[in-house]
Amino acid sequence: MNVDLLARPAEEVAPRLLGSVLTCETPEGTVSIAITETEAYSGTADPASHAYRGRTPRNAVMFGPAGHLYVYRSHGLHWCANVVTGTDGIASAVLIRAGGVIEGEDLARKRRGEKVESARLARGPGNFCQALGIAGEHNGSELLTGTSIVLSEGAPVPAALIQVGPRVGVSKAHDWQHRFYLAGDPTVSAYRLSPRARPPAGA
Repeated sequence: MNVDLLARPAEEVAPRLLGSVLTCETPEGTVSIAITETEAYSGTADPASHAYRGRTPRNAVMFGPAGHLYVYRSHGLHWCANVVTGTDGIASAVLIRAGGVIEGEDLARKRRGEKVESARLARGPGNFCQALGIAGEHNGSELLTGTSIVLSEGAPVPAALIQVGPRVGVSKAHDWQHRFYLAGDPTVSAYRLSPRARPPAGA
């Protein structure tokens, strides 16, 4: 994976990350997941972004440089992982929403539950992190030259398979077409409109 690929606006990087592989090595073992669903968040220009109101200790990693991992806790329950993108000093990141386990499925299932179906092991951003073993201590990890967490290129994804739609579960700018996913892939999460969001006019 080349840093030049990530040093672009989030909405350009998000579809390019489809098919890429995120690998996390822990004392328990190694899990690798091929990314099938992403969402772009454009920093201070994006009302749904954590960085919309500026830099804070929580979101500092989002401001660059590109190629690092921004990890945050969602609703106090689940860890979520983002690939930092764009220009150093300007917040930009891509949320990893889902993927398919290609290595370490037994370990991923141990973390997620023995009865969880293969397609559901990393479906949804919280499940993705749980399956990989990503937690708060991984915030700021270098993805391109690091050792414990590595982002690498996977098999090329045909452009015809990439679908675009509104983001999931956010109340602001929810209708922005910044969600990218592989058409028909069983690991992709279901679209849900936030109950706090207003449906688009005419919906």
